[in-house]
Amino acid sequence: MKSHQTAQTMKPATAAKKLGVYLPATPAEFQEGVVSRAELNELQANPPEWLRDLRRDGPHPRPVVAAKLGVSISGLARGGVTEALTTEQIEELKQEQPEWLEKERATQAEVRKETARLKQRDAERAEQDTE
Repeated sequence: MKSHQTAQTMKPATAAKKLGVYLPATPAEFQEGVVSRAELNELQANPPEWLRDLRRDGPHPRPVVAAKLGVSISGLARGGVTEALTTEQIEELKQEQPEWLEKERATQAEVRKETARLKQRDAERAEQDTE
């Protein structure tokens, strides 16, 4: 017997997340359809103009905004940023350096430092266990 393989598909929200774009800013055809794995791979390999524009100018989803600002998604929420921001708005925030942004960046730096310390500690323990 021959097995019939169907194309793996995903909801537009999942595809938008994988592409790093804000779903409500995508074209209606993208929002209303389903995206196959092959279509997603093609969008990633050869992004159409709308996708290049969204990635460059936004609006960007919160994970992208957080990364561009160097803070966590929770830090954005604590700072009162709950909606998608454009690249221009992100740059304005960087220029203004509001107090919440400075505080969240410092918090994020501490988290990264602690994560690196724990990783180093675990690596040293693993090395000792193999000796």
